[in-house]
Amino acid sequence: MLVKRPVHSDQYPSSYYFDTAKELYEHPQLQESIKVDVCVVGGGFSGINTAIELAQKGFSVALLEAKRIGWGASGRNGGELIRGIGHNIEQFRDIIGEEGVQAINQMGFEAVDIVRQRVKEHKIDCNLQMGYCDLATKPRHMKELYEDYEDLVSQGRGEGFKILEKQDISQVIGSDCYEGALVDMNSGHLHPLNLALGEARVARMLGVKMYEYSAAEKIIKGDKPKVLTAKGEVNCQYLVLAGNAYIGHKLDSYVGGKVLPAGSYLLATEPLTDEQCKTIIPQNMAFADMRIDLDYFHLSEDNRLLFGGLCTYSGKDPKDIEAALRPNLEKVFPQLKGIRIDFEWGGMIGIGANRLPQIGRLPDCPNILYAQAYAGHGVNATHMAARLISEALTAQAGRFDIFDKVQHMTFPGGPTFRSPMLAAGMLYHRMLDIF
Repeated sequence: MLVKRPVHSDQYPSSYYFDTAKELYEHPQLQESIKVDVCVVGGGFSGINTAIELAQKGFSVALLEAKRIGWGASGRNGGELIRGIGHNIEQFRDIIGEEGVQAINQMGFEAVDIVRQRVKEHKIDCNLQMGYCDLATKPRHMKELYEDYEDLVSQGRGEGFKILEKQDISQVIGSDCYEGALVDMNSGHLHPLNLALGEARVARMLGVKMYEYSAAEKIIKGDKPKVLTAKGEVNCQYLVLAGNAYIGHKLDSYVGGKVLPAGSYLLATEPLTDEQCKTIIPQNMAFADMRIDLDYFHLSEDNRLLFGGLCTYSGKDPKDIEAALRPNLEKVFPQLKGIRIDFEWGGMIGIGANRLPQIGRLPDCPNILYAQAYAGHGVNATHMAARLISEALTAQAGRFDIFDKVQHMTFPGGPTFRSPMLAAGMLYHRMLDIF
């Protein structure tokens, strides 16, 4: 199937993932007043897994999704399951202390384990493959990779990791673009929409009431929050806001003002031959380079190269995703020059100013919690956020409170001016990365 333009609708946007979805299930629209212990707003990884974690602990849960389950970033992302939560955790040491830093580092591994265990336990068919590489594009990156490796070894976590120098990198990738790599066999890649749809099945089996086409239009705060939709309402003890890049200012300006929707885009090639796959990615790993405006890529179950990047802050998709990304693909893999592109698509990810996931409570209503702003690492971090929220609602808030201590900047200028301001800031960091 050849799809040359992303199509956005109340159904799923066209993408390779939608074309190969395996557990599509249409949930009803909320058209009545219901009462539950917890209402979750958002049908992506954060929302679905929060519902699962809480239902497993005996809470009654309703989940509201404005469009379809996995419609947003959860069903359109690069599909890379990579260890780690946040960027440069050391910057928060004065706020969260040594114990907080170590706890977040540990959670970066636990988050991957949560996904792996959920897939295995519930037999979710999402083509989970282990094996990932950080790719150095300059000598400075190699220094950073060695530091990362030495830190992993000092923590007793070195198993499954190894450094490859430039002369050895052909073991994992058929490209001359890189100075070396850090191999991580504890991370990997998967089909994200199939993961979300499989997890939705798990939530339904646990008794979660799931509603699609049921956008939360208004929140009435109080000891018992109420969420209003176009045709119904949910009365609850606790409310969890998990809309991430799609939460918006109107529903809650405090949460909406701290996350910026940024565009990220992907291509899927025509199916490659087995020989082509062995030539470019001999061990079926996932990859991402270490630049600010990085490339990331891996093979699909049917031998396509999925190649992504091109982060934008305008809120608008490029006119021609293929034209924008093809030069990057052919630079990394010149042997694929002229390859047919069968799919191109994109969507919004949530980014915060300090690139630490935002997990906390509303200051004016502590029984409303939120999780968002995963900065492109949401496949694992969303699952960890869900677990922390479930811990917080069962009087085990120690790990949740580590994140809640960190204050997150509200982007100035409102929805109109915040994107250009962040774009200017990211341009500054890109220039630093180059020079």
